[in-house]
Parts: sequence; C-alpha cells; structure tokens
Amino acid sequence: MDNFQDQLYTFIMETQSMLRSITSGRYNITIHWHGVKLPGYPWSDGPEYITQCPIKPGGKFRQKIIFSTEEGTLWWHAHSDWSRATVHGPIIVYPKINGAGYPFSKPHVEVPIVLGQWWKKDVMNVLQETIISGGDPEISDALTINGQPGDLYPCSKSEIFKLNVDQGKSYLLRIVNAALNNILFFSIANHNLTVIGIDGSYTKPLTNDYITIAAGQTIDAVLHANQDLNHYYMASRVFTSNPSVSFDNTTTTAIVQYNGNYTRSSSPSSPQLPYYNDTDAAYSFLSSLKSLADEDHPVRVPINITTRIVTTLSVNAFSCPGNRSCEGPNGTILAASMNNITFVNPSIDILEAYYKHIHGVFGADFPSFPPLVFNFTAEYLPLILEASKRGTKVKILPYNSAVEVIFQGTNVVASIDHPVHLHGYSFYIVGWGHGNFDKDKDPQKYNLIDPPFRNTVTVPGNGWTTIRFEASNPGVWFMHCHFDHHLVWGMETAFIVQDGAGACLSPPPSDMPPC
Repeated sequence: MDNFQDQLYTFIMETQSMLRSITSGRYNITIHWHGVKLPGYPWSDGPEYITQCPIKPGGKFRQKIIFSTEEGTLWWHAHSDWSRATVHGPIIVYPKINGAGYPFSKPHVEVPIVLGQWWKKDVMNVLQETIISGGDPEISDALTINGQPGDLYPCSKSEIFKLNVDQGKSYLLRIVNAALNNILFFSIANHNLTVIGIDGSYTKPLTNDYITIAAGQTIDAVLHANQDLNHYYMASRVFTSNPSVSFDNTTTTAIVQYNGNYTRSSSPSSPQLPYYNDTDAAYSFLSSLKSLADEDHPVRVPINITTRIVTTLSVNAFSCPGNRSCEGPNGTILAASMNNITFVNPSIDILEAYYKHIHGVFGADFPSFPPLVFNFTAEYLPLILEASKRGTKVKILPYNSAVEVIFQGTNVVASIDHPVHLHGYSFYIVGWGHGNFDKDKDPQKYNLIDPPFRNTVTVPGNGWTTIRFEASNPGVWFMHCHFDHHLVWGMETAFIVQDGAGACLSPPPSDMPPC
C-alpha cells in the first residue's frame, strides 16, 4: 500500500465516510479501523479470514466506515500478517458540531504521536523466520516516535522528531501505540501529562509524569508548556513483567523544543521513565484511569449478566514437525491459546460463512470456561499442560445479552502481559488483579461506577482482568491478543452477535475481495 504509513484521518462524530483501500505492493493486505464500532457493518472491519479475505496485490476494496459513539483518538492499521508494522496511522474523531464539545479546555495545538517498532530487515521476513523456527520473533532493532528512533541510535539524529512549543500554551498529544509486540512507558522530561481520553472515550483528568500504553491502545494527553525555555526529551521504552522473554531494551526519543531566544543546554533533559519491569508503575497508572461519567458522557455498565465467559490466555508449545528441532522450549514450536484452543484461520472468512450459512468453516463451541482447571499462576506447571488443541472456534452471543468476560493469564510456558482487543465494541474494565481470579472475593471489588471504557485491555502476566459490555452490535467480531506474534500463534477467537429487534447484520458490498 503506497504512502499509507501514518496517514491521518479526521472525522466529525456520527458521520460515515467512504474510503478505498488499495494494495500495490508484493503482499496481500486488509485494513482495520481500530476502535470504530461499524454498527451492523463488519464487512469493513478488516481482519483477514475473520470478516474478509485479503485484498490481493493490485486489487481494490471500497470500505464504508460508520462512526457512532466514538470521540477522540483511534487509529487504523493493516490486519494481515505483520503488515501493520508500517501500514498504520491515527484517526481523530471530533465532537459533533452542535454538541457538547470538548469536556476540557480546548488545547492550542493537537499533535499525533505514533509509537512504533522498526527492524533493519523486511518485517515480513522476520515473520516468516519466526514461523519456520518455531521460536520467539527476532526483537526489533529500534523503537520509534513518529517514525524516527531518535538520537540515542546512530541512524536518525538529524531527523529526530521535534515538537516546537510556545511557553504558556497547551498541546493535546494524540498518542497511538502502533508497536507490534510491546507495552510501552512514555514520558517527557520535567513535564507532566494530563490524560483526558483513552481509546476514543473521555476520562476524568489524570495528571502523571508518565503513561503506560499497550499495543493497540490510544491515549489523549495534554502537555502544558510551562517549563523554562529549553529543550527536553520525550522518550519511550518497553514495559514487560517477564524480562526473561526477549524484548527490545532500547529507548526511543524525540525532542520538545521551546520557541524563543535563549541559550539551550548542551543536551536535552531526560525523563525518569519507570524501569522496564516496574509492574507496580505500569498497573498503578492503568488502574487510575476512570471514565468521565458526567451528564453528557454517562456510564452504562451492564449489571445483570446473562453471558459470562472465563477464558485463559496461555503461551503453548507443540512438538516440532518433521525430524528437526524447533527453537521453542525443549525443541518445540511455540503457540498460544484462549481456553486451550489455538485458533486456526479458515480458508474463507467466518463472516461470509455465517452470512451465507456455509457449514464446516467454524465451530460455534468456544468454551465458556477453561476446559482444564489448575493453579494457573503456579511457578512450576507440568509439561503436559503446554500442548493446546487446534481449532476454529467462535462464541455465539444473543442480541442485547449482558456479557462479562474474565481473562485469566497463566504461567504455561511463560507468563507475560496480554493486550486483548475486541473488534466492534468498547467495554468497561470493571476489575483486575494479580494471581488467580477468585469468583467469590474479586467481584466484590469491581468498579461499576466509573470504570474505564476501552477497546483494548491489558491483562497482567499471571493475573486477571474482567470486562463487561452489551452485545448490541450484530455481526462477527474478532477478539485477540494485540501482540502480533501471539496473534500468529493463535491467541484469538470471535464473537458472533445475533440479530435483534431493530438491529441486524447488513448485506455485504458487491466488491468483497474473493477468497
């Protein structure tokens, strides 16, 4: 896809736009509108073999993008193989023209900040090498801010991203974590950030000297240029609760530079980012986020749950195929699962099969409870638990059902934090904790008053998180870990939300890409 990286789209709330996706490169492509609910119209959602087959090189597909309640920063990205490493960009949804407007003082300037990863080699080769080896992917060579690694690397000192600011003005940073496989800390030296929005919804203002942002998430944060005239680093680095799993332990930088006549310090001041495995810092920030919950932005947490799902999130291992040794533990090939099912892509997309009543493409028996119950977070687990079952399993949800999903991280093979994204919906994050979920004690601590409203939730390594939503958007909606190597390994499923009174799945467009 030519010239698509970091292309910015802006919309007014409750509008729809027609956009054409075109691929002219060497690879198949699909485009996902991350956080856009597309009510009743999953045909434009984008995940390959879930809602469409990929657009082949030279092909075209016209997508109808329908906005509803989103307001703030979202983003778009490729949803095929690892193309999204370079095919992505922000979406800004402004308040309705005659609506309530911003629930905060309007900033003087808005600035997209896209955090990413970069490899020296073609990222598709990195993916293929990962699949062939069966091990962890090669770590990236750099992290980036707006496409540049920064001057702590040898390659981009002259092109480092610079944000020029006027003392006394405010700047709304629309921050996107577009990295393939990383949760990130982000900070600006000597400055606080005031978070006012996450994943296309407003929050109570939260002022802090750093943020935690998982792969797939967005954060709207106001920077007040209230420091001495000088230049200051903004910086980002990885957070991981399990540093024994390889990761990119570098720091990307950009520069906040004050306008005016003054003598700059010899080098910019550096922020004090939390240490890479500072779990307390990461989750202290995430747990402090609250929905705005005012008259214009009400909170509607489902209370009387009709569908409850408990699902494990596990890294798994299979025997290496053929007479060879793979690079997973003990010569195995790494995989991943939800409820011990490693998802297998079908040959045609699930949405088409559901709409046309084509049998044999998927099974509707994704389990509502882990088929294997054990001490999920024990330090040592028997090797027999490492092997999952392969399958294409989805969950059917009745229209308007009140859904609760409890994600339970496990220590199978290796514990690690998982950013889980649900397409077609935002949801309330009502609770989280470390260790095993306690069905009697933990729900008593749920926040049902002003929980954060997101489309991507961070599940702690060896911990749990509970989300709630109302299944009011008919269609096929993908749910998966937003670490792309876990997605390739099979940590995903899909919800099929049935039609209901006044809401139904729309017919497909005439130019759906063929399988």
